Amino acid sequence: MTRTFISHELKSFWRSKNAGKTLTIRIVMGLLILYLLACVLLVAFALNKILEKSFPTQDPVTSFCGILLFYFLIDLLMRFQLQELPTLRVQPYLMLPVRKNTIVRYLSFVSLQSFFNLTPLILFTPFIVKVIRPEHGAGIAWLFIAAILGLTVFNNYLSLYIKRKSNLNGWVSLGFLALLILLGASDFAWHILSFSKISFLYFGHLLTQPAWVLIPIAMAVAMFYINFLYLKQNLYLEELTTRKVSYKSSTEIPLLDKFGQIGDLAANEVKLILRNKRPRSALVMTLMFMFYGLLFYTGKIAAYNGDGWKVFCGMFMTGIFIINYGQFMYGWQAGHFDGILVSKTRFRDFLKAKYLLFTAVSFVAFLLTTPYAYFGWHIILVHFVMLVWNIGVNTTIVLFFANRNYKRIDLSKGASFNWEGVGATQLLLGFPLFILPFVIYGPFALFKHADMGLAVLFIVGLVFVITRNYWIKLLETDFYEKKYKIAEGFRAK
Repeated sequence: MTRTFISHELKSFWRSKNAGKTLTIRIVMGLLILYLLACVLLVAFALNKILEKSFPTQDPVTSFCGILLFYFLIDLLMRFQLQELPTLRVQPYLMLPVRKNTIVRYLSFVSLQSFFNLTPLILFTPFIVKVIRPEHGAGIAWLFIAAILGLTVFNNYLSLYIKRKSNLNGWVSLGFLALLILLGASDFAWHILSFSKISFLYFGHLLTQPAWVLIPIAMAVAMFYINFLYLKQNLYLEELTTRKVSYKSSTEIPLLDKFGQIGDLAANEVKLILRNKRPRSALVMTLMFMFYGLLFYTGKIAAYNGDGWKVFCGMFMTGIFIINYGQFMYGWQAGHFDGILVSKTRFRDFLKAKYLLFTAVSFVAFLLTTPYAYFGWHIILVHFVMLVWNIGVNTTIVLFFANRNYKRIDLSKGASFNWEGVGATQLLLGFPLFILPFVIYGPFALFKHADMGLAVLFIVGLVFVITRNYWIKLLETDFYEKKYKIAEGFRAK
């Protein structure tokens, strides 16, 4: 049956309309993966020297045992962001005499064909063969390889399980990322835990107690079984689409209920973001960028930070959602865009809902950046100025370019290595978003009047906010001139 699945997948690929384009992308991605594996191989053969220089007071084997857990934590985070879920169109098979176990088993084992599963073997095997085998014997070397394989498989199925749960409840992904951040802070910031010691506690004992190899193997088997059961229980179409968590209807969201139909449209967009992979990744990136200020306000970089860097950082942290999510507007609604055109909803209200969504998310992002007051209250002032700029000027610019975006987006696909919806519009959009604030602010900063430059940015942003209805009217007129071209572009698959 596995051969049949593979045969059907190949036929589906070659018979699709975009087979040539997809094949070109896969060839490029294959070459990129080969290049990355070659880089990993170079690091692998130099790993013993790297460890000797990084930990001069420790034995290479000791330092190696201490870093392994760090690798698998980073690997888990990278998998969550980049690894795609294995897919199979199960609907036709559910009506045929095909065992569910067969379908689920195929999906489970296909997921092992991943770049992330090959990387640890390439990275760590040369060190194990060159250093651990001569000192501790071939048996211990094989135990290390088995333990690394066990943790790799465990990470593979744990990541897939969390991503599948996230498809049903967007808060799972946010909770998982928050947990990883807390674990990292517990080690590097609060010094409550030491992953280096925990890592050495296990792999150090593996040198003398071979039975410890059963722990990662048991973890891998257990995670495979949990993932298998979850897939089997949710294999039916109605089970895959039914939510375990009852989402509130748009009119039951207190903050949006006050805005009437506009709030209803904004709430629908919130649901779209939480329920689909690619738009949800834009929200996750927004939360991750809240730590962006640590690059500029701490360490050596802080010594060179002027207000210009604060303007740049504030614009990104309070406006990253507008930039990241807004650049693909209205491609997110491509699948039901024809329905929007023929509905009773006024496009003016549709635009107002976009403004409301961007304003709300940017304001929350600003609140999340307030802890940077620790580095000076002036930083919060700059962030507030850029918040007003983002919800006034940048939102208008993004919606202007949205009228010139004709590329559809498949919401079910992930964001990693996905260029769907990317075109010249996104490239051109970057120029006014990133350059315009500095065109206004730069001359004032050059002549040592940075505060006046901030004041002008604030005034311009505030004027755009106050005159929002005027810009909405212009955007609506512009949209009606281009709506048929946009709809035609969104219909192309």
